[in-house]
Amino acid sequence: MSTLMVSVSGIRGIVGDGLDPNTLVKYVSAYADYCGGKIVVGRDARITGEMVYHIVVGTLLSKGVDVIDIGITPTPTVLLTVSKLKAAGGIAISASHNPNEWNALKLLNNKGEFMFPDEHKVFINLLDKSAKYVSWDKLGKLTVDKTALQYHINAVLNMKYINVEAIRKRKFKILLDCVNGAGVYVMPQLLKEFGCDVVEYDCEKTGIFSRKPEPLPENLIGTMENVKSHNVDFGIVVDPDVDRLVLITEKGEPFGEENTIAQAVKFVLSKEKGNSVVNLSTSRSVDDIAKLNNCKVFRSPVGEANVVKKMKEVNAIIGGEGSGGVIFPALHYGRDALVGTAIILQHLVEFGGTLSELKAEMPEYHIAKAKIEVGAKNPDELIESLKQKYSKEKINVDDGLRIDFSDHWVHFRKSNTEPIIRCIVEAKTDVETKGFLERYFAELS
Repeated sequence: MSTLMVSVSGIRGIVGDGLDPNTLVKYVSAYADYCGGKIVVGRDARITGEMVYHIVVGTLLSKGVDVIDIGITPTPTVLLTVSKLKAAGGIAISASHNPNEWNALKLLNNKGEFMFPDEHKVFINLLDKSAKYVSWDKLGKLTVDKTALQYHINAVLNMKYINVEAIRKRKFKILLDCVNGAGVYVMPQLLKEFGCDVVEYDCEKTGIFSRKPEPLPENLIGTMENVKSHNVDFGIVVDPDVDRLVLITEKGEPFGEENTIAQAVKFVLSKEKGNSVVNLSTSRSVDDIAKLNNCKVFRSPVGEANVVKKMKEVNAIIGGEGSGGVIFPALHYGRDALVGTAIILQHLVEFGGTLSELKAEMPEYHIAKAKIEVGAKNPDELIESLKQKYSKEKINVDDGLRIDFSDHWVHFRKSNTEPIIRCIVEAKTDVETKGFLERYFAELS
């Protein structure tokens, strides 16, 4: 069965089993017609990227579209470059945290943002109408732009609220784990610009991931051990396309990916009052922080495009997702580990203590995620039964079903590809969280 997955998040699959040349040509051709103008192309470092890149660029040129090639770059660099060049669109070739055999096309609009659902629908409707190509004398032109990475670094160094000299004086020693992905091409330089002493770990330009690339604690055992053995101030981990930031304390312990966005919200709201936006699966700690600052939190369906859409609707000054994605619209509307890095460095300088001490001052919650097998049962009916059962509680149905209780919250989302319901629970203690999770397993079994 083909692994191809098509959604507002992009066109994703295993190379040779779903994501093949014919598929790439089909979707890129439709995207060229959708954009109708100059398109920026960048890719992460994974080994299939070069092959996918050549098919993508060749297809765009054959449609008469001019292409700006920015090379191996983080996905947020592609977003920023589309905005900078006022391009008609952008393609980030990256399967994000998926393993080596996967790749994907992440498609952007002309604002340098991921396509919104209504835009994606228009694009999809062009799939069966995009087989026309231009004559030999009307082919598009390919231009290589080698300035994109430095432009991104400079933009982060000049960010609102960031005092580069103050950070340099702190002389942080940091262990950096880029899982041999696109972060290798930019993160060491960014940290050195901030005056950091950088210990590089899994920072080789091979594009071959030495472990499971998703930056979850269970995949970072070696990284955490190296943070302790190298006696650094803390560790920074980015995923292959550098839109997620995960931190490790000086004790070699997870700071918590939910805390990445929570501390960013805490920092920004300490500077100015305004709205925040996170998705429905993100920690309640963000609500606690906003409340202390007399500010509001709005929640969106899961997915970067959904978060950005809601951020624009409520004019949010900070937002993101609990997976380690920070969105700071003062720079651009996209999850960006470079932005998150600048914020945590400045936050620690002003805080004056260690990362573990900063964690101790964050609201404490424990979150658990699980997949509930539903077999032949209808997942929509199961979720509807829970909605009715807990109808007197605070309910949100924008993306599956989220129920907020006084002592915990739970979020149910059905899978579109498997007979499962994803369940996320958060409570004050690990024991409580696991207990609630067991309860919901029983109710859905």
